[in-house]
Amino acid sequence: MLYLLDTANLADIKRSYDLYPIAGVTTNPTIIAREKTDFLQRILEIRSIIGENAMLHVQALSKSADKIVSEAEYLNEKVGGNLYIKIPVIPQGIKAMKLLKEKGVKTTATAIFTPQQALMAAVAGAEFLAPYVNRLDNICADGISVVGEIVQLLQLYHLPAKVLAASFKSVEQVHKVSLYGSHAITASPEIIDALLQHPLTDASVDRFVKDWEEVYGVGKITKDL
Repeated sequence: MLYLLDTANLADIKRSYDLYPIAGVTTNPTIIAREKTDFLQRILEIRSIIGENAMLHVQALSKSADKIVSEAEYLNEKVGGNLYIKIPVIPQGIKAMKLLKEKGVKTTATAIFTPQQALMAAVAGAEFLAPYVNRLDNICADGISVVGEIVQLLQLYHLPAKVLAASFKSVEQVHKVSLYGSHAITASPEIIDALLQHPLTDASVDRFVKDWEEVYGVGKITKDL
């Protein structure tokens, strides 16, 4: 499982990278706009925090294949490193994925809502496929099952693409896509934090400390003895 952060907030990225085994950062136009800052500067700041080897997923805004390709080449030149260009699964987006595959530019197919969209993108050459789990749930569809079916299709046709499940509102959703074999998830810092939260864990740690301090003293640790 690869854990990615779905944010462009620098403080959140620094904190999460310090604590967790984060493999990269995903952004989209909405997330970037929320920061109200210069686009390229923010992307470069994220790259400087996570390093050249970490995955950074940045979305192209154009709707025609030639302009998407132009954006992708520009971003690769300016940002560099382990960069993936996010492209929606519209017809022109699929064409752009094919063209970028030939140029050696890595892509992530985004705004996926059906297994067939994902399969088409994988055949076109996308490295990652990003189905929107919670957005499907919000329209009375089953986002978890869609992830599972995409995983099955990739296995059935021996395609190298990986599922990068996105759009989460709960730990339960993350857990279920993990059980279905999603290769990666991208989630907000709040959801990433929540993956470890449990009151019994906190109670256990508090009890360990209490029992220890009753014998060895407050503030003492193993190397103090």
